[in-house]
Amino acid sequence: MAGRARVAVFRTLGALIERVPESVAVSGGRRIARALRVPAARSNLAVNLAHALGEGPEVDGPLVERFVDRALASYGQYWAESAKLPALSATTISERFQIAEGRGHLDAAHATGKGVVIALPHVGSWEWGGAFLAQIGMPMTAVAEALEPPALFQWFKTKRESIGITIEPLDAHAGTVLLDTLRRGGVVGLLCDRDLVGNGIPVEFFGERVTLPAGPATLALRTGATLVAAACYAGPGRDHHAVVTEPIPAERLGRLRDDVARVTQAIAVELEGLIRRAPEQWHVLQPRFDQP
Repeated sequence: MAGRARVAVFRTLGALIERVPESVAVSGGRRIARALRVPAARSNLAVNLAHALGEGPEVDGPLVERFVDRALASYGQYWAESAKLPALSATTISERFQIAEGRGHLDAAHATGKGVVIALPHVGSWEWGGAFLAQIGMPMTAVAEALEPPALFQWFKTKRESIGITIEPLDAHAGTVLLDTLRRGGVVGLLCDRDLVGNGIPVEFFGERVTLPAGPATLALRTGATLVAAACYAGPGRDHHAVVTEPIPAERLGRLRDDVARVTQAIAVELEGLIRRAPEQWHVLQPRFDQP
């Protein structure tokens, strides 16, 4: 019963958000997120943002708190806008999204026919980027953490696929699906600033040693696909824009293990730069660094 009730709540909220004006949904999402008092999430966000803003936890406390409030509001906006996306027309999405920097890198990578791996941080709304890519002939396949009950995961999967993003569950079969996608010349987008499984690659990230998923580097090294990093930011106004980095070198130089470590560190550097462009839009409420 609890599982069915959870699915019913999401279905009801999703249907409501799709029907109300976008400005109402977004303002409501921002207010609700800022009003929520979850001490652990707020503490984690403060530590994460302190690293993104400067040289670690010694960054000025009041400054960090202001960014925490802005990041929570941005997180609420992200959920409201993501829920609203299936109700928007293709014309609206194409008019309100642009690749502000690096469109040429993406076009050139796709033209090779060898596939494209996009390493993404939890910044802004990656779903807006995925919806736009589908419209320009580069539909993206992504991996998502399985949810309980399965009906809830299926609901999220269906909603994202309605805007052109193919979703695969994070399980033992995901790697095979992604490899096949790239070998067919497709696009794979992977959120990779969190190590969900806990078996990632140690890297230097915002001045500390953390682990990041090996997936983006491994896929690029095994297939020869072009590897780029990108972020999709909210703004200006109700619009959205993306920044795509130059291709990240992902050639085999030695043992695969060593190559994956080298390329993952290069990804970490690019993610840092993308996050620092708008740290208030970095939506990672889980611990990423040691608590002060």
